Amino acid sequence: MKKIYHLGNCDTCQKILKEVGAEKKQVQLQEIKTEPITPDQLDQMKELAGSYEALFSRRALKYRSMGLHEQTLTEKDYRRLLLEEYTFLKRPVAIVGNQIFIGNTKAVVEALKKAL
Repeated sequence: MKKIYHLGNCDTCQKILKEVGAEKKQVQLQEIKTEPITPDQLDQMKELAGSYEALFSRRALKYRSMGLHEQTLTEKDYRRLLLEEYTFLKRPVAIVGNQIFIGNTKAVVEALKKAL
């Protein structure tokens, strides 16, 4: 399975999709704002990533506005927040076979290119 969860209006996501050649390599794309992540999809990502926290973005604007930076969050909290609000997912998240690539750092993008 080759799948990438992304945001359609995120310039960084669009740049990465183009850079890795997602369309040419027949990768299934899921735009998480219009097609929200299901609990099963999130649980699959967690199995590959090791934790919900690894999928959680502390850079999201709502992280501070909701006062989450002042709380100690549990895995249950991370899961609930990821399902409630798409902006909390570190983007993009790519799954290639049994490998997961989370975020947009140079190293992650390079590893994703090689895997595809």
